[in-house]
Amino acid sequence: MDLQIAGKVALVTGGSKGLGRGVARALAVEGVRVAVNARDPDRLAAAVAELPTDTLALPGDVTEHEAPARLVAATLERFGALDILVANAGGPPPARALDIDDEALRAALEANLLTSIRLVREARVPMRAAGWGRIALLTSSTVKQPIPTLAASNTARAGLWGWAKTAAQDLIDDGITLNLVCPGLHATDRVRELGMSGRMGDPDDFGRVVAFLCSQAAGFVSGAAVSVDGAGTLGLL
Repeated sequence: MDLQIAGKVALVTGGSKGLGRGVARALAVEGVRVAVNARDPDRLAAAVAELPTDTLALPGDVTEHEAPARLVAATLERFGALDILVANAGGPPPARALDIDDEALRAALEANLLTSIRLVREARVPMRAAGWGRIALLTSSTVKQPIPTLAASNTARAGLWGWAKTAAQDLIDDGITLNLVCPGLHATDRVRELGMSGRMGDPDDFGRVVAFLCSQAAGFVSGAAVSVDGAGTLGLL
């Protein structure tokens, strides 16, 4: 299927490994020009070097307050447009709900709620000017089925879902879609570090799902939280 996004420009944060890297690869295969952000410059350079399209490496910590504005500005300077935003950031360490102190909770909210909101705020300007845009916020299946030992992640990501559900209504009339993509267990460093086991998805397959949500054909899919979890979530909603 031709996704009809060849020549578009994407910004992918947290794109040097795991799910973010899978997304960057999937978009590049479709002919999208990709700006990729990650904290580790060496790992980022290796990830960008394998992409079969015009690329830009943007090292830096996306959770820093001013980073989203810098990343969007650098993408516009290099490519002259920004059509697709895929916002991704590493998850907080494990903890149960009553064990989280204020500092740990604030850090989780910065990384997994406010960072994505800041990126959307910045990206909406060129997207609105173009009358077209696709935004995918990578979260977790925990927005639908919380994991007791990941309380900080549960809290921040569920908050992002509430924000995105309403923000999508403010963007759709401008031709911009906004969706959450909610992975279950995939074969990534994060899952291995948490010691999780079970049925594992392929990050490259996950990337192709995100690429479809960023396609021309997905223009009426907005305000959704799309589960990619191999039937792992048991709830009906």
